[in-house]
Amino acid sequence: MTVRLLVCATCRAGEAVEDGRPVPGARLAAALEAGGAPDGVALQRVECLSACGQGCAVALCAPGRWSYVYGRLTEADAPDILTGAAAYAAAPDGLVPWRERPAIFRKQSLARLPPIGEPE
Repeated sequence: MTVRLLVCATCRAGEAVEDGRPVPGARLAAALEAGGAPDGVALQRVECLSACGQGCAVALCAPGRWSYVYGRLTEADAPDILTGAAAYAAAPDGLVPWRERPAIFRKQSLARLPPIGEPE
């Protein structure tokens, strides 16, 4: 099953927008695209993750798995984000053991949402 790595490509991260320069969210998305999505991960640019006060944000989600939103990210974090996405893809329920998560995923989590579906 493919998991989705959603990237808020419109995030300004509190920066003033300079003419002709991509916003921080677009730079993060480009860095992730350049790094290449891990096996089982589909990278998708989105217009807004509503984490505007938390800098650039990404989310990981898949049917039947816990979903996560991470913030305060920059393009320098792209390798760690891709490493974390690969670990998430390998976890059947989306719950990656704490010590196996990149530091940015341990420290910069904004939200964790339970799997959507029928209650057990």
